[in-house]
Amino acid sequence: MTASSVTAPAPAPTSEHTPVPAPAAHDPLDTSGHEQVVLCSDPQSGLRAIISIHDTSLGPALGGTRFYPYATHDEALADVLRLSRGMSYKNAVAGIPHGGGKAVIIGDPTTDKTPELLRAFGRFVESLGGRYVTACDVGTYVQDMDVVAETTRFATGRSPEKGGAGDSSVLTAFGVFQGMRAAAQHLWGEPTLRGRRVGIAGVGKVGRILAGHLVEDGAQVVVTDVNTAAVEALTDTHPGIETLSDVAALVRSDLDVYAPCALGGALDDDTVDVLKARVVCGGANNQLVTEGEGGTADRLVARGITYCPDFLVNAGGVIQVSDELRGFDFDRAKRGATAIFEHTLEVLETADERGESPAAAADHIAEKRMAAGSSTIWLPQR
Repeated sequence: MTASSVTAPAPAPTSEHTPVPAPAAHDPLDTSGHEQVVLCSDPQSGLRAIISIHDTSLGPALGGTRFYPYATHDEALADVLRLSRGMSYKNAVAGIPHGGGKAVIIGDPTTDKTPELLRAFGRFVESLGGRYVTACDVGTYVQDMDVVAETTRFATGRSPEKGGAGDSSVLTAFGVFQGMRAAAQHLWGEPTLRGRRVGIAGVGKVGRILAGHLVEDGAQVVVTDVNTAAVEALTDTHPGIETLSDVAALVRSDLDVYAPCALGGALDDDTVDVLKARVVCGGANNQLVTEGEGGTADRLVARGITYCPDFLVNAGGVIQVSDELRGFDFDRAKRGATAIFEHTLEVLETADERGESPAAAADHIAEKRMAAGSSTIWLPQR
């Protein structure tokens, strides 16, 4: 088992630092805005992983582990850097005492995932002494976190039987639904999706649960997913849900709300140009292909589309797993996720008042909170 730590030209543990937002255009492999990047390799189990800690000014980094068949190491590195930065902003906006981190395991979770590999990954997480706390993400599940927790104290999203909070998708979807209700209140004067046509791209974990909330609220739901089994399982439960062949067909259809709930990069220029929805509000991370001034968020504004920042509305899951570290209480965690309604409404109103995109308004809130945090990196408590 080997590990190498690629630490950005950042301060020593006792020096002062402040969160540095990434520029609008930057090298996706540039680690200089991150506190620590750890490359993990265990030939015996086949583990190849990267753990990225972006910022710990508000506390130890918290973020899930993505298990995905990246084509190259650079593709995996670019993803984990972007995801960990997004977690810093998400955790700051959610008001929880954690910085941002993320991990990726390189491989096909359907064929490469083994208990030995997950235990090896847990040992790498443990080696960081609590600077990074992991959880579920794409390709990892509650049962996987139970195995990871066999070799580390810093795994959340475990099963209730193992003292955990269970699947964090439950409150992630609930939080996205609260964000949608806030957008409906902001645009249409009523906090409901009743009678609105909502399109969901991706109905695996979050999208499936979100669809249930929307059906219960009286929305007209239309979905698509590359996994036909996931679509069939959903329509078996909710026969009234409409299905479309692919995302291209979905974004071109007559929608009131578009909910990207699969992988990131959902809002490229072509999608924004043809999108008919008035609102974008979904569970996927890193939806904006081009960030910063003049990027995708401004393009959405120019088209009259209200974007609910992903790291704001999908924070229910991280609120849930963060609560697990205190001894999980579902009702307490759900109250935290319910507050996403008010947070989203505040961001949308602030964006209108300041004449900027909701993404910029949410970024400013997060950056202000991180800047007010500790001036030194978070170290394991002795």
